[in-house]
Parts: sequence; C-alpha cells; structure tokens
Amino acid sequence: MEERNERILHKEIDLIQDCIKRMAHNSFLIKGWSITLIAVVLALTKDKVDFLFISIILLLPILGFWYLDTFFLHTEKMYRAMYEWVIKNRLKSDERLYELNPRKYEDSVDRFSKVFFSITLRIFYGIPALVLLIIIVLKTIQKFSLC
Repeated sequence: MEERNERILHKEIDLIQDCIKRMAHNSFLIKGWSITLIAVVLALTKDKVDFLFISIILLLPILGFWYLDTFFLHTEKMYRAMYEWVIKNRLKSDERLYELNPRKYEDSVDRFSKVFFSITLRIFYGIPALVLLIIIVLKTIQKFSLC
C-alpha cells in the first residue's frame, strides 16, 4: 500500500511539474514574441508611416502580451502552490487526487494585479509602454500645435 501511494505521489507531482514547465515556457515565448514584434515593426516602418500611428499600434500588443504573461506567471504560481500542497498532504489523504485545476490555490498566491505590476514585468513591459505613451502624447501635442 505504501509503495502504491508513493507511485501515485510521484506521478502526480510529475504532472504538476509538467504544468509548471508549460506555464514558464509560455511566459518565455510571450516575452520573445513581444520583443520580436516591436523590433520588426520598427525596422519595417522606419520612415514609411506616421510614428504616432505606429506607437498606437504597438501599444496594444504590448499591453496584450503583458496581460498574457501575467496570466501565465499567475497560473504558474498557483501550480507551485498545488505542488507544495500535494507534497505535504498526499501521503496522508486522497483528497484532490490527480486534480490539476489550479484555481483552488488562487487564494494562497499573489493576486493577479500584484503579479501584473511585479518589478520584472513592470520593467519588461512597462518601460516600452511608457516610452510609447510619451511618444503618443508628444506627437499628439505636436500635431495640435501645428494646426
């Protein structure tokens, strides 16, 4: 019986670890796509299009990528909390056996908004978003002052 419980524990933590890896990989891919998108758009539209228009267009995907990255990091934190719970409790109980829904652990991790404004995401997405917002404001003021 003890050997069976240990096999179940190992299989369950392997499944949870796979979910954690997938969330971390998705977060990594989102960061790569956001950098690629910014670089490609800026490289291909040097002098061809109004910089105000490009800034507005780039701001939307940056905010979208920021949101998606936050989602993946928040979900990863919930899976980590699940992993810790399983390690502590699996040999004592069969409660939540092989259940991979991380939402039950949402109260034990940082809120979504706290993850969204974490220092790493603020630096990675906040700086480009802030620069684009400044460009949008300056170009808009410049357009209206010329009229």
